[in-house]
This record gives sequence, C-alpha cells and structure tokens, in this order.
Amino acid sequence: MAEKKDVKKTQVKRPETSRPETRRPETSRPETSRPETSRPETRRPERRTNAKDNEVFVGKKPTMSYVLATITQFSGGTKEVHIKSRGRSISRAVDVAEVVRNKFMTDVKVKNIVISTEEREVEDGKKINVSTMDIVLAK
Repeated sequence: MAEKKDVKKTQVKRPETSRPETRRPETSRPETSRPETSRPETRRPERRTNAKDNEVFVGKKPTMSYVLATITQFSGGTKEVHIKSRGRSISRAVDVAEVVRNKFMTDVKVKNIVISTEEREVEDGKKINVSTMDIVLAK
C-alpha cells in the first residue's frame, strides 16, 4: 500500500491595494435630515426661447400634444393663442384648433386665420415655396 503523504495547504497572501474604501450612500435617510450647512439653493436662469408665450408650433407629434399645449396656455391666463404651422402640418393645426374649440373649451372662438407662403432654400440651393398658417384662438 502506498504511504499517505502529509500535504500542507498554504495560504497565499494577496498584496494590499492602495484603493481607498468607498461607502455607499444611504438611501433610506429622508431628505429633511440634511445638515443646515449644506450649500444654498441657487436659482437657475430662465430658458430663453424665440417663441412668444402664446404661440404653439405644430409639427409631427400627435394632435393631442398640441391640444394640451393650447389648453395649458389658456389655463395660464392667456386671452389668445396662436397655433402656427407650416407645410404638411397645416391640417394637423386645423385639427388642433377644432378639437380645442369643440371638445374642450367651447367658449373659445377663432379670432383670425392668416395664410401665407415662405420661400425656403433647400440643401442643393434651390428655392421652394412652403405654405404657412396661423390660427388665432381667443377666449
């Protein structure tokens, strides 16, 4: 029979890394427990846009998105809202105005409709005409 040999298991020591320990942020702590010495709240500057506050530009989104935007303008105290569109979006702008008038705000009337043509330059230098429409709804 073969003799049993004593085999010692040795532990290999791994070199210590110089990586600092990181703590996970506590998520269960409520927001109100912040110390008073935290940085003060700063106000963000208001975003500047080229659009007036009472304009809704109709594009490729669903009709109800623009209906909601128009109703929001009226709810904010605006007396009239301009629904502007161009090209293939003109039919969607008409739908927006009609849905607002007939379904949601029956006291709103069409004050004015302006149709015009813009001359646009395409990538290859050609000039094309694009129809535009501005529907003014008023309370």
